[in-house]
Amino acid sequence: MSNIESLLFVSGEDGLTKKQLAFLTSGAEEEIEVILQEMIEVYQTNQSRGIEIKQLAGTYQLVTKQENIECIQKLVENPTNQSLSQASLEVLAIVAYKQPITRVEIEEIRGVKSERPIHTLSAKGLVQEVGRAEGTGRAILYGTTNEFLQYFGLKDIHALPPLPEDQSGDDMEDTDLFMTKFQETFEG
Repeated sequence: MSNIESLLFVSGEDGLTKKQLAFLTSGAEEEIEVILQEMIEVYQTNQSRGIEIKQLAGTYQLVTKQENIECIQKLVENPTNQSLSQASLEVLAIVAYKQPITRVEIEEIRGVKSERPIHTLSAKGLVQEVGRAEGTGRAILYGTTNEFLQYFGLKDIHALPPLPEDQSGDDMEDTDLFMTKFQETFEG
């Protein structure tokens, strides 16, 4: 049961089908169906829980309970002014200089998963979907927003400081001007 809950949590708003859950847990679809129904009942009957499982368009998702909508609206309407993490700053710099760029391309540059920083940056209005890549899967292309330009006082994307040409050795300390600007802006 806990592995199904974890999978639904990680899948977010995409959700997972019974077939996907069966594959991921090495269980039978019938067994998954029974577990999902038990979980749905537990979430519905336990009033202290703030989430529940919904079946939407053949997928199962963890969603917030409807009675908590007012509290959630306050958060959405008044987001906390938290600084960006190092991962978000890295992703923002990559998107700014390499746009339009896919999540996979960002992850290739960083060497780690970047889904969460992209989501954070999108929620803060600094990056947005700007199209779809050609080819298989038509991956989402990301680019910066007008809010990004305004926040950093840039006339347009061409006003970004130039990237250093030689990024080796001792020069790396001197070449981190852009990341320093990002950190000063978001942490100060």
